[in-house]
Amino acid sequence: QVQLAESGGGLVQAGGSLRLSCAASGRTFSSYAMGWFRQAPGKEREFVAGISWSGGSTSYTDSVKGRFTISRDNAKNTVYLQMNSLKPEDTAVYYCAAKYYSGSYLRQRSIDYWGQGTQVAVSS
Repeated sequence: QVQLAESGGGLVQAGGSLRLSCAASGRTFSSYAMGWFRQAPGKEREFVAGISWSGGSTSYTDSVKGRFTISRDNAKNTVYLQMNSLKPEDTAVYYCAAKYYSGSYLRQRSIDYWGQGTQVAVSS
């Protein structure tokens, strides 16, 4: 069993930055690929970024490439999402996700564990 707890969301102006953190419980964190998904009001949840279990590869949806960076610290059982140059269209609830022994691209239907989500709001 893995429990995920997100933090770091909030309200920021367009062009600003936020760093989301996801702390995982359990001793097998390093065996899980980790990722971030988001769901905006009235829209389906979508993949944002992922990092493989080894940390050797990362994936991003096209709309955040060059602005967001995913990283992980296995010693702290934590995955991060650094979000720069934020846009109003980045406004959403951001969810941390874990998939056992996976590559960096994560599919919703295959996720093993989800966090509760953290709200990110970007004002224009």
